[in-house]
Amino acid sequence: MENADVLVVGGGPAGAACAAAVRRARPDADVLVLDRAGFPRDKVCGDGIAPEALDVLAGLGFDVPALTAGYPAVARLRLTGPGGTTVERDTARPSVVVPRAVLDGRLLAQVLATGVRFTRHTVRQVTAHPGHVEVDGRFRAPVLVGADGAESAVRRSLGVPPSRPDRLAVAIRGYAPVPPGLAGLQVVTTTGQRWPAYAWSFPLGDGRANVGYGELVSGGVTRAGLVDGLHRLLPGVEPAGLRAHRLPLSTGRPRVPDGRVLLAGDARSLVNPLTGEGIFYAVLSGALAGRAALHGAAAGRVHRRLLGRRLERHLRSAAVASQLSRWPALMDGVVRAAADDQRVFDDVVRLGLSDGTLGARTLVATALRLR
Repeated sequence: MENADVLVVGGGPAGAACAAAVRRARPDADVLVLDRAGFPRDKVCGDGIAPEALDVLAGLGFDVPALTAGYPAVARLRLTGPGGTTVERDTARPSVVVPRAVLDGRLLAQVLATGVRFTRHTVRQVTAHPGHVEVDGRFRAPVLVGADGAESAVRRSLGVPPSRPDRLAVAIRGYAPVPPGLAGLQVVTTTGQRWPAYAWSFPLGDGRANVGYGELVSGGVTRAGLVDGLHRLLPGVEPAGLRAHRLPLSTGRPRVPDGRVLLAGDARSLVNPLTGEGIFYAVLSGALAGRAALHGAAAGRVHRRLLGRRLERHLRSAAVASQLSRWPALMDGVVRAAADDQRVFDDVVRLGLSDGTLGARTLVATALRLR
């Protein structure tokens, strides 16, 4: 049996942030990260990183310029509503688009350089005992953090049910030459067909863009339907390496039992229901899990309290906005309001990419622009 002070299952952004937070709080802590994959490895994602996510990583001691080296910031965003209404503006702070095959490897390398350990292992069973947690009879620690993504083995071991189809999205993603006229521009195009659904094009800065399309599972989506949606909204784009992935939305967050086993990121259904963004949620919930992990048997309760303090107002706003967005006319009203007012645009971006809330200014401006 191999022992550690904290076991982290999953070496992606949530797991790396968790490990860094543990070591930051207690530099002598023995943290062991388990992952079935070797790094660097690809991860299906839109690759966009909000500035607020980089803020969290900087606060944990990561060298952010090294994480994003070679991938220029992208300040401009074009949003198209389902009725064709469009707004294009500079965001208050630029985002960065870094392939997960690069980002995750850099994150893990930096955290391993601080003394965190890594073992390649496919987790099958997590067993919580009164004083410790065991993994597959091989690894043991007082606390374990499941940061192992949408198909989390840790979540299954806790008996937490999967997300309902109407609280689960699926998206397909590939890489293609930047579409004509879209260099240096993030594009999100929603559609009234198979609503709610949207396509995106996020430029990497090397002549390529991460392009994809997603919609709710409850709509009966198929791979052929995803590919068709991508081509319909981004005509002329022929991406390579198309892969699909599931997105457990925050509107279906489970109640995780208090105790010595925590969940972070996608494993805890922390994916923005408006945009599918998950990296900000991952690094933030992972960082808070790292802080909570040092509380032993109380870790689960502490983590839930920290998440509530930091994200509850935002998550409530995102859930309400997600329900309102089911009416395409409302979405077009939001886009018109954002086109008329930079402050509304900034509020919408922050709600969809980090921890913004649904304020009176946006609601009133949208209501005045309904048609």
